[in-house]
Amino acid sequence: MDGYYAFMLVATAFVLMMTVPALALFYGGMSRSKSVLNMIMMSFVAAAIVGILYVAVGWSMGFGGDGTFFANPFELLWLDGVTTDNYIYVMFQMTFAIITAALISGAVADRLKFSAWVIFVPLWALIVYFPMAHMVFSCTEDSLICGRIGAQDYAGGTAVHINAGVAGLVLVLLLGKRIGWPKEQMRPHNLTLTMLGAGMLWLGWYGFNVGSIVFTGATDEENIAQFFSETGRTFANTTLATMAALLGWLIIERLIHGKATSLGAASGIVAGLVAITPACGAVDIGGAVAIGLIAGAVCAWAVSLKYKLGYDDSLDVVGVHLVGGIIGTVLIGIFSTSEGAGGIDGLFYGGGLGSLGDQTLGVLVAVTYSGVLTAIIGLAIKYTLGLRLDEEDEVNGIDLAEHGETAYDLHSGVSGGGSGVLAANTSSQQGVNA
Repeated sequence: MDGYYAFMLVATAFVLMMTVPALALFYGGMSRSKSVLNMIMMSFVAAAIVGILYVAVGWSMGFGGDGTFFANPFELLWLDGVTTDNYIYVMFQMTFAIITAALISGAVADRLKFSAWVIFVPLWALIVYFPMAHMVFSCTEDSLICGRIGAQDYAGGTAVHINAGVAGLVLVLLLGKRIGWPKEQMRPHNLTLTMLGAGMLWLGWYGFNVGSIVFTGATDEENIAQFFSETGRTFANTTLATMAALLGWLIIERLIHGKATSLGAASGIVAGLVAITPACGAVDIGGAVAIGLIAGAVCAWAVSLKYKLGYDDSLDVVGVHLVGGIIGTVLIGIFSTSEGAGGIDGLFYGGGLGSLGDQTLGVLVAVTYSGVLTAIIGLAIKYTLGLRLDEEDEVNGIDLAEHGETAYDLHSGVSGGGSGVLAANTSSQQGVNA
């Protein structure tokens, strides 16, 4: 058991790293230079808010007992009654809650008030994520997606990626388009940061997927062998699906646009990781490669839909996380094998349409639940506090408007840049539209 605890400590640290700093760098590099600090701040603040709220009531709502949608939030309030040796698994699940909320921020870059984000995050975690985690991860007989429907989701295709993707889409529709989009070019300001963030996400995802194995605590040789077999499967599947998705994205990008880009490679990595997340324990290596290749290709095409349909998803949260999450979750019904964690053969292995139906229904429940409740939260904030920056602040830059800072002090000629330097250069920053 000591080895298992050490393994979970590392896995938990890896998943926390996926948000701070990996996702922060990934999104920050994709943003414009006048928005990069805000993007990074949204990830860091989400980590702080959701982390504390999770310990207060999130663990109890997710894992405190039976319930179709959520467990009693007061049963294990502030981890009352949870033994300290279980704190590691509580922290592990907390990091899932953190990154799910942080993922949403990429859809609303440049225009969401920081105060609105600070209000939205705890409400969304409490009303949407914690119940979804119970429906997917608790796996009691009553929990809706895992228990009643019987859909497989090894590490969060529904609770994390579909959930965040739907929420991002809803907020985008409530906020409206950025000023100048799509006529104005809004290119990433630092693709080096984005590539670095993508590499760190890939590394951290081994904690995300491989760490999601639930070890019973038995120490006999059969259980230990099963533990190593499952961790080996999830590790290999996570690796190979990601590689396949990277190639699939670049192939489609080359065919459609004539060039294979670094941004495409970074996006392909994330698309593959997203798609294999729910399936990593259920499929064999061939299935993992197929899921990765399909996800990379389809997501590369899906990100262009925002221009045709007119929704301004700033950093492609919908095209990568929502679409990739749906692909990975539904394809379990095609490629899962009875040798996997769920013990179910998919359609490709002679299992019929049953599993495919369960997976599809699980997706529909996740989309509906997240969409309806996120819309209610978003509308409540929009018509009270307000969601969107003023036009002048959006044009001048959200970093300066909301945080009083700029990421790159290129005008003062003074090193160290404190508040005096900022004040002296505020006028020179006005009107910058990077």
